[in-house]
Amino acid sequence: MKNAYRQSPHWAVILAGGNGVRMQPMIQQWLGKPKPKQYCTFFGNKSMFQYTVDRAILLTKPERTVTVIARNHEPEAWAQLDGRACGKVLVQPKNCDTGPGIFLPLTYIREKDPIGTVVIYPSDHFVYPEHRFLELIERAAWMAEWVTNCPILLAAPPDRLELEYGWIIPDQVHSIVDGYPLLTVERFLEKPNVMQAREAMAANGKWNTMVLVSKIEAIWSLGWKLAPDMMVLFEQLGKAIGTSEESKVLKAIYAAMPNKNISFDVLQHVPQEIMTMELQGVLWSDWGHPKRIEETLQRVKTEPSFAGGYLAAV
Repeated sequence: MKNAYRQSPHWAVILAGGNGVRMQPMIQQWLGKPKPKQYCTFFGNKSMFQYTVDRAILLTKPERTVTVIARNHEPEAWAQLDGRACGKVLVQPKNCDTGPGIFLPLTYIREKDPIGTVVIYPSDHFVYPEHRFLELIERAAWMAEWVTNCPILLAAPPDRLELEYGWIIPDQVHSIVDGYPLLTVERFLEKPNVMQAREAMAANGKWNTMVLVSKIEAIWSLGWKLAPDMMVLFEQLGKAIGTSEESKVLKAIYAAMPNKNISFDVLQHVPQEIMTMELQGVLWSDWGHPKRIEETLQRVKTEPSFAGGYLAAV
């Protein structure tokens, strides 16, 4: 990537607070202990978390990067961040799903730059080639500057029926910029059955990568519309940031924090307020199952860091 990417004015959020429950049987067999999948090195010499951090700061200044980790992951996360310029790291008092996982860092960013643009990266996904992925992120961030009221979800073209992914069913072309269509959304489909997945593919459906690019106020408004019980708590935190009460308020709001999933509780209820852009020319995979990891690495001719025998145990 060229150095000019560091001058990009948007913010980056890296989500690293999940536990990756479905991968734990294989990881336990492989490593002899439980470990969240984002902190595992499945190929090469870096974990998925480290790949995500390094990728994000190619496009965003480190001081405009916010990483969210879980309290019980702190030793692993800090060890993997050692030597990396990664900006601010927020430790969640507890995991309350992806809604609070996203709105916690947005609360901090919003206090500094309420009219800013943010790119939200899950830290447990595979993308290839990386440079092409970042080119599309940069383009989506530019599009978000003029489609200011609609968050943009990056969508991967499906190559098979997939029942464990969320799907985005597009509606119509909103605009085309340099050959890249920006589409409105008809509806979201979470973890379909076989018939629903076939219908989704026939309707030009795409896989929801949960890579989200948005003006901060656009997604903040959706939070208030659909999860006001969560948002009132983050408003309290926003008022305390930078004061002696900040840590106390953070702890208090998480004691009352509801579990909210950004897909189920927010996005799928307002498809008309979301747009989507396809990850053209990018191989994307949510590594929620060992077999999926092996198949993906075979496609890019890369050897996995674990032996194939571990797959038989899951």
